[in-house]
Amino acid sequence: MRTVNISLTIYLSCIIWLAANQEHQVKFAKNTEGYWRVFINGQETPIRGAGGVQTPGMLETFSKVGGNFTRTWGIGSLEEPVAGGKRYIDRAHELGVSVMAGLWIAHERHGFDYNSKEQIKRQREHVRNSIRKWKHHPGIAIWGLGNEMEGPQSKSGNPAMWRELEVLAKIIRSEDPNRPIMTVIAGSSQSKIQNIQRYCPSIDALGINSYGAAGGAGSSVIQAGWKKPFAITEFGIKGFWEAPKTSWGAPIEPNSSEKAKSYFATHKMVTQINTGKEQCLGTFAFLWGWKQEKTSTWFGMYLVDTKEKLPQVDGLVKAWTGIFPENRSPIIKKVEASFFGKRVQAKQRLTASVVAIDKDDDELSYDWLIVEESKAHSVGGDKEYAPPAHPELTIKNGKSCKVIAPRKSGAYRLFLTIRDGQGNAATANIPFYVN
Repeated sequence: MRTVNISLTIYLSCIIWLAANQEHQVKFAKNTEGYWRVFINGQETPIRGAGGVQTPGMLETFSKVGGNFTRTWGIGSLEEPVAGGKRYIDRAHELGVSVMAGLWIAHERHGFDYNSKEQIKRQREHVRNSIRKWKHHPGIAIWGLGNEMEGPQSKSGNPAMWRELEVLAKIIRSEDPNRPIMTVIAGSSQSKIQNIQRYCPSIDALGINSYGAAGGAGSSVIQAGWKKPFAITEFGIKGFWEAPKTSWGAPIEPNSSEKAKSYFATHKMVTQINTGKEQCLGTFAFLWGWKQEKTSTWFGMYLVDTKEKLPQVDGLVKAWTGIFPENRSPIIKKVEASFFGKRVQAKQRLTASVVAIDKDDDELSYDWLIVEESKAHSVGGDKEYAPPAHPELTIKNGKSCKVIAPRKSGAYRLFLTIRDGQGNAATANIPFYVN
């Protein structure tokens, strides 16, 4: 009897161990309608995603409103502490959020030489060791091999880089046959896509970072002859490089309510309406957080520090789920300023006003702030520092404001932030130039 009991105990322990260590199975496949989808352990999972969901508290808000996929750009992000001090990857898995784990592949514009045997060796070791370390974590669904490593301004990319990407993809496949591999490029250039087809047959899906042209990405991949699935891995409004500009070259930023419409439309067009929708796995919005890039508000979907939700989130949630969040952000109807996109004199008194509504009848507050135009000329999301602000130049805040133009000649913006007191906000800015 004792022998039987011991055998039974060993048997049950083995069953428990096998269940706990069963490999996570993820694949790209077509559903019954013929649409490419991510299948996680047999469960169809269209991507409703975002990048940058890493500040403590953001994963919770993301999952609460219907987000189910995030992406990182580097493998180290998986260990970053989030709410409760937990690792990012662990908290995402607890919340039912799958992760496309980014493996940063070096850029030539940052000094990497794809003809250097030593640099290539170190990068291969990094990829192999990263996969070995993380391949058993069930929170990871996709390996994201590189991000715009061909160069955001390149039309085709270096063939040496594409050939090395295939080597890296094979390393991933040899270490982890249970997850698909996606590589991410800037835009949907046909020559880039064709180079991936030519040099990188081990890549399972294409990730496209696109802004103004994101809705039409499906047409581009089909014209390039791409037969596998793709996802939009960054999107939002038109990038500052695509936007209309003032006479002195300052890009004109849409207000946050206009941005919300763009987020909604892009996700709908690329996944449900436009050519190529059958190949689209879903989208990752950029950015579920905040970032200084040309301005402090161009790409962010939340306000820095306060974490107040902007209308872009409302538009995206509506696209994902068919309904708006429980409490919506203020809606900007109109911003008026006679100096919008104009040149003014130093110390000139300026007036601006806004018409805004709140669907939840929350009381709104208004803050106006003059900020110097960013002088950064970064490319591809490289780090920028916030330019100086001049709160001392605002002499009246409210639906209408009065400010004094700076003494120093140069480009500026008058920023507006509207808050509803319920954790929601809206933003706009007015570019002007002091002679």
